Amino acid sequence: MFIVSSKNLLEDARKKGYAVPAFNIHNLETVQVVVEAANELNSPVILAATPGTVGYAGEDYLMNIMQAAAKISHVPIAYHLDHHEDVEAIKRSIKLGAKAVMIDASALPYEENIKKVKSVVDFAKKYDVSVEAELGKLVGVEDDLVVEESESQLTDPELANDFVKRTGIDSLAVAIGTAHGLYKSEPKIDFDRLEKIEAKVDVPLVLHGASDVPDQTVKRCIELGICKVNIATELKIAYSDELKRYLKENPSANDPRKYMFDAKATMKDLVKKKILLCNSNDKA
Repeated sequence: MFIVSSKNLLEDARKKGYAVPAFNIHNLETVQVVVEAANELNSPVILAATPGTVGYAGEDYLMNIMQAAAKISHVPIAYHLDHHEDVEAIKRSIKLGAKAVMIDASALPYEENIKKVKSVVDFAKKYDVSVEAELGKLVGVEDDLVVEESESQLTDPELANDFVKRTGIDSLAVAIGTAHGLYKSEPKIDFDRLEKIEAKVDVPLVLHGASDVPDQTVKRCIELGICKVNIATELKIAYSDELKRYLKENPSANDPRKYMFDAKATMKDLVKKKILLCNSNDKA
């Protein structure tokens, strides 16, 4: 298949009451794991790359990996730029073939956020690329993006309606109590706020910071309108912990092909679990 825009994927999810999982990938191995799991479960997925991942892998290398993955996949795959702030870098990736982008201007004042997001939307539409933006601020760490608890800001339902209409975005990331990274205690999700936002806007909603969130909480969010669920930290931990375990037990190991094998298997188990969770409400 081809790399697709996430717009139709999320609209289908919205119509049928499920969510499309978006996994933050970091290298060839994580891409392989997510795509293999998606094919085995016959589920569409979104492969998300933060600015740090794009910088680490390189724009051209990463795009070619994505194109190779899409070519051998029999399920739709969207390559998505996650939490990107550099407009020119977004434009470069779009020209290379990215079909879904998130322009994160949530740290800016409201009107400046709208202006920056709108500029990306206007450019992306020329290339049939879907655009996600965020209103509100999630606490935690995502690459170099650090938001302290005192700076957190939940999404205002009334502003969300205005924001979507004035920017023309295809999906909205909402701040309803989740955070980037792992939680010190169970997150307190504002379901009432989510329900009000869903009633006010006419685009699919996105849940960031879904790692470590209880399954029942994620399912409830999907029932209330979340159509895309982002998973990053849990995948990194599964990958890293398995590598550390193997190398500790096999200190003389020097063949990455062998110790990556176990790490990929552990990641795949987690990816499958998350895909099944996101698809569990599918009314199709």
